[in-house]
Amino acid sequence: MAKASISRERGGAAKTRRWRSGFGPDEVAQRVRPTEDRGYLANPHRGTTTFQRFNGDKLNPGLTWNDHEGPLVFRAFAGNLTNPRYPDTTLSYCRWLWSVLEPKKGRYRWDIIDGTLKAARERGQTVQMRIQPYIGKDIPQWYWDLGAKAQPTIASPGAGGGGGNREPEHNDPKYLKHFGDIIRAFAKRYDGHPDLESFDIAYGGACGETGGNCTDATARKLVDVYLASFRKTRLLSMLGTAGCRYAARRTTAVGWRADCYGDLRLVKDHPDVPDGLNWNHMYDAYPFEVRDNGVAERWKTAPVTLETCWTVGFWQQHGWDLDWILDQGLKYHTSVFMPKSSFIPTAWRDKIAAFDQRLGYRFVLRQARLPLEAKPGRAVAIDLWIENIGVAPLYHDYALALRFRQGRSSAIVLLESDPRTWLPGDIPISESFSMPKSMRRGEVEVDVGIIDRASQQARVLFAIEDRREDRWHPLTRMDVT
Repeated sequence: MAKASISRERGGAAKTRRWRSGFGPDEVAQRVRPTEDRGYLANPHRGTTTFQRFNGDKLNPGLTWNDHEGPLVFRAFAGNLTNPRYPDTTLSYCRWLWSVLEPKKGRYRWDIIDGTLKAARERGQTVQMRIQPYIGKDIPQWYWDLGAKAQPTIASPGAGGGGGNREPEHNDPKYLKHFGDIIRAFAKRYDGHPDLESFDIAYGGACGETGGNCTDATARKLVDVYLASFRKTRLLSMLGTAGCRYAARRTTAVGWRADCYGDLRLVKDHPDVPDGLNWNHMYDAYPFEVRDNGVAERWKTAPVTLETCWTVGFWQQHGWDLDWILDQGLKYHTSVFMPKSSFIPTAWRDKIAAFDQRLGYRFVLRQARLPLEAKPGRAVAIDLWIENIGVAPLYHDYALALRFRQGRSSAIVLLESDPRTWLPGDIPISESFSMPKSMRRGEVEVDVGIIDRASQQARVLFAIEDRREDRWHPLTRMDVT
């Protein structure tokens, strides 16, 4: 409960007391100090994601996952949002092959995307998405029928790579046109969709993760397709690619994602390298790619997503240092963690839950200070101390707001402080607002919330205990005089 310099009405004799009876006759101000909530908060745009499925769906069996098959069939929602052996989540991550979404030139399977967005909304999630150019030999057949060029057949590393695969020549103008066409078509239909959380700039290579054999000039052209097509939905670059480096120079609005987080391979994979000293992503890739791609400070304006290398269960099986891995993830100011809908080992559940709580933003309202009374239409001063105990800001354009309620009447006042600027640490706010003219003489209940500007519905919860079903937080009362 909030510790406040007020007396709240409770049952019995307390109902006969005025709410401000604890104050002396000369007091003009009040302080409210809410109690911090240390549990899970179902807040949007941050935390752990499901993969190729939704809240309440079964996890992948064992240590497996499936990059090839995004959701195609959508069963009726049974009302179950629990994820046994997996964190709670407000996010889903799904990706499909180009050949699945465009089986014939210009004939798009938008029913798949529509079904995914609808299913996610029913499960309380938004969706991160990717269109994968290919995995292995899965380029659309119609693309080859147009006379498109293939790369020389070589043993190529990475997901889906390997000798014998027919991989597209990314520098062929046909690739720029036809893969660009599906990206433009997708954006035309879905850019700004409220249930589309973000879209990956997966422009080339197996799974879209490496950039393939694109020259820097080709990478720039393909990235430009994404930047020109998506004006509202958040884009995420693939760390370590020429496209990521280029996007970082073009705009501060593009975030980044890494696809092999946690990789600490210790076994000898080269006859001349001692055990424990072989190449891996955590030591040899990420620190240098973050620097070289120019994204070390990008978390301040755009989100970071980390996808596990293999699965968390695989990490445990191979004896990798979980504490060190998670600390590295927080160091990168990660907002989203994607562990492939594979079980979290029981012994590691608490540590993963603590990691999840620190991902992205987590706002604690420490104190509010405001007058005991005000007149309609007159200025009212308010001080708020908010602390962001997460590792990143909130990147969406929400508003900090107060709601004043008298019986069935209510009025909402937007404050000026922008939650997108609330970096980790203290956020002291001192503002004034006009008491709504619609408030009549008598008591008024005051709520606080972080709201959607268009709908004026509360969306983001503070990490404090008192909250209403509509996601507003009861703050205090005031007298309207």
